[in-house]
Amino acid sequence: MPDGVKAMNIFQSSFMGANRRSFCLHPSKSKRWLAILLLVLAVIVILSLTLGSVAITPMQLAEIIKGNDKSSAAYRILLYVRFPRTMAALLAGSALAVSGAIIQAVLNNALASPNIIGINSGAGFVTMLCMVAFPAQPWLLPPAAFIGAFLTALAVSIIAMKINASKITIILTGVAIGSILTAGINTIKEISTDVLVGSSSFMMGGLSYVTNESLHFAGPYILIGLILALLFCNEMNVLSLGEDSAHSLGMNVKAYRFILLMIAAVLSGAAVSFAGLLGFVGLIVPHCVRIFVGEDNKKVIVACIVAGAIFVAACDLLARLIFAPFELPVGIIMSFLGGPFFLWLLLTKRRHINA
Repeated sequence: MPDGVKAMNIFQSSFMGANRRSFCLHPSKSKRWLAILLLVLAVIVILSLTLGSVAITPMQLAEIIKGNDKSSAAYRILLYVRFPRTMAALLAGSALAVSGAIIQAVLNNALASPNIIGINSGAGFVTMLCMVAFPAQPWLLPPAAFIGAFLTALAVSIIAMKINASKITIILTGVAIGSILTAGINTIKEISTDVLVGSSSFMMGGLSYVTNESLHFAGPYILIGLILALLFCNEMNVLSLGEDSAHSLGMNVKAYRFILLMIAAVLSGAAVSFAGLLGFVGLIVPHCVRIFVGEDNKKVIVACIVAGAIFVAACDLLARLIFAPFELPVGIIMSFLGGPFFLWLLLTKRRHINA
């Protein structure tokens, strides 16, 4: 990545001097925030594994982890229900949060996220098609979701470049494409009874039907996507300056935009393949993270991996407990949080958004 590295060197000397306060925190402060996030994540994971319709005490959890309690009902609940659900929340949260951070950097748009510009709907549409066409091949769902997510992201990006759209027009374009794809998903539900089981949870975003097998198929895609996102942090920093500035710094903007959109599509598509159409993770988490770690995308991506996992796992825990023994799809909780957050962004950053 020579041109990206070269551009980043110029970028650091020219931009950070003028905006050092917002772009970069002192390393010790960044490490402190990361340590806090990791501590919160550990607490959330323990709560997610122990709380539910059947409570598992910390002592039981410790015994199960040691392998001393394999014959109990608590062991089976933990192995086949709690563990895959908790892992699904962590993987989906990390993937969607990082995908949102990438898309915001690539499009240089504060409102961009996988669900708002239709990427999740694209992944969901092709996933549903795959369910109908290949019902006995669950391993095809992650690549199918990636194809749908990537084609949608590419379509939004091409339209934005062709018409030289404003930031709000890009969002409206994504909303329109997402509405068409959602209509396609609903059409598949109506004409194919084979996909009706669990389809409501899929549409709203839910982790109730996640199995260890589905995580085995999607997990490697997410891990590869997260590693690639970390490798391209410098290029994201340059793209965040805008297309003209990135060109002037020697970056091949089209090539890196294409690569980063592919990474974002892999992450969001893999998450959608087992968690459904979870919304607002890629909008809320990157914005909250930047408040604490600054604008450097390397720190943002690392923090998003942890904070996204915390956010989805905490929302899933709340969805399980708030109306226990009944539970809500986790996507409903996220919509209650994400809707007001989106309106807040529109009201507080409208001058920047309309640019």
